[in-house]
Amino acid sequence: MAAGFKTAEPLEYHRSFLKENCRPDGRELGEFRPTTLNISSISTADGSAMVKIGNTTVICGIKAELTTPPSDAPNKGYIVPNVDLPPLCSSKFRPGPPGEQAQAASQFIADVIESSDLINMEELCIEKAKLCWVLYCDIMCLDYDGNLLDACIIVLLAALKNAQLPEVTINKETDLAEVDIQKKRHLKINRHPVGSSFAVFDDSIIIVDPTAEEESLSTALMTVVTDEKDRLCAVHKPGGTSLSGEKLQHCINRAITRNKEISKLVDKVIGSMKTTK
Repeated sequence: MAAGFKTAEPLEYHRSFLKENCRPDGRELGEFRPTTLNISSISTADGSAMVKIGNTTVICGIKAELTTPPSDAPNKGYIVPNVDLPPLCSSKFRPGPPGEQAQAASQFIADVIESSDLINMEELCIEKAKLCWVLYCDIMCLDYDGNLLDACIIVLLAALKNAQLPEVTINKETDLAEVDIQKKRHLKINRHPVGSSFAVFDDSIIIVDPTAEEESLSTALMTVVTDEKDRLCAVHKPGGTSLSGEKLQHCINRAITRNKEISKLVDKVIGSMKTTK
């Protein structure tokens, strides 16, 4: 009977739970799904990680390449994030070029990297106007069950913390780059941005970490990104219901708490890798 009600009237089915301040999967309104993290998931990458938030599973591989610095920033390297949503992760995605959601996610991640000052891009420069690192961060969703952006930010942060770059010098005589793969260094991560996504039901009820079904039934979606010093890095809200200042502040407060939880998880996983080596 419940399954039939859920199929015929999915919104009413969810409302019956929300009235009792809980959700169909048993979570409270402000409760995130269990989050797990692995690093060094891809042996051929310069840095990698995989994260699961509930069923949503995302993997990130970083490939570092040497290139010429951009003309408008000759003393900086750069990071190129790319989010891929292949058909294998959900029947809602089709084969072919990146769809609207994948493009929007890639742009959002690029904005977070810039606004949070995640990495000092000058540290990726080897010689001004001549040589720098570009980090290609390929983020692929393996299983889509909502809350893609939170997973993308966590997996990117963990992969960057896992990444190591070889030492590069420029030979003064030949003017060519010489790479010493025996000497590698970790990237210096300035900030720990973490996203917290929210869905709004019936223009008033706010839940965190929405599943794909909850996203489809909501009247608005929003992602708040904060860093470890409780600073607001980004707010992403593509239309939908407007929120009062009070409700927005409630979401920011929850995001700050979530940042502490995820930062602790990332540090624990990175630390456990160091001790096993």
